[in-house]
Amino acid sequence: MDNFLEVHNIVKRFASHTALDDVSLSVPRGKVFGLLGPNGAGKTTLIRIINRITAPDSGEVVFDGHQFCLDDVRQIGYLPEERGLYKKMKVGEQAIYLAQLKGLSADEARRRLAVWFNKFDIMPWWNKKLEELSKGMQQKVQFIITILHEPQLLIFDEPFSGFDPVNAELLKKEILALRDKGHTIIYSTHNMASVEYVCDEIALINKSKVVLTGNVLDVKKGFRTGLYELLTIKGELQHRPEHYAILSQENIGGATRYLLQKDEHLTNSELIAMVCGDVEIRNFSEQLPSMNDIFLKVVAEK
Repeated sequence: MDNFLEVHNIVKRFASHTALDDVSLSVPRGKVFGLLGPNGAGKTTLIRIINRITAPDSGEVVFDGHQFCLDDVRQIGYLPEERGLYKKMKVGEQAIYLAQLKGLSADEARRRLAVWFNKFDIMPWWNKKLEELSKGMQQKVQFIITILHEPQLLIFDEPFSGFDPVNAELLKKEILALRDKGHTIIYSTHNMASVEYVCDEIALINKSKVVLTGNVLDVKKGFRTGLYELLTIKGELQHRPEHYAILSQENIGGATRYLLQKDEHLTNSELIAMVCGDVEIRNFSEQLPSMNDIFLKVVAEK
């Protein structure tokens, strides 16, 4: 797999506290990479190192195939968890100013901003001071400023914080659209439900170390529990404790939903063939654990 960003053996200490302990990970090009972990795990320190806000005590960052250098910072768009726009400055004025710091001309910045402000329905607020906007609208402005110069690498730290469900969904779609255009995205969050929707790959950091990494679906399969949902429209499922356990049974609008715990030696085909003699199947699906379940399990174990 072609990696856009690689982190090799990063160590960072603050006095007696080790924030990152020999951390290595690879961020694939053109994917959304979830950087997960509880508070204090080391995520923000790693993000600050990638942004060259702070330096590691040891280890290296490889950016687009070469040793990371100061000029590469122009190819990064960073949306921090703690937002930092100027409250007294007019929205459009500071958006143009910040875009110029990223290398855009005033005219090009104004053209791109008009597209994004109209898309996010905030054009009427162009000449308002930032403090006059709601928190959600302020975050829309900062998101736009982050992506406006179209950097190769985008880093979003808790981007949905403070958004209502409608605007959170809008932002998710825009993040996925940016990925589909070829941008590489690091997405740092505590919101495990959004990870399943947004991320292609993940790394879980706990107590300063990477404790889990991989493709989201492969990670979920690695924690499979043998649970299956069976939806039937006719018949009664027989108990076969030597092959499967019926954990629950409920009627749903003329159908019956069973939750089964399959014996690990029984294949899916064998299970389906077995129950077909009892019931007519409408749906059969494996119940993989959620990323939230996996997060809690791994953090508890480490």
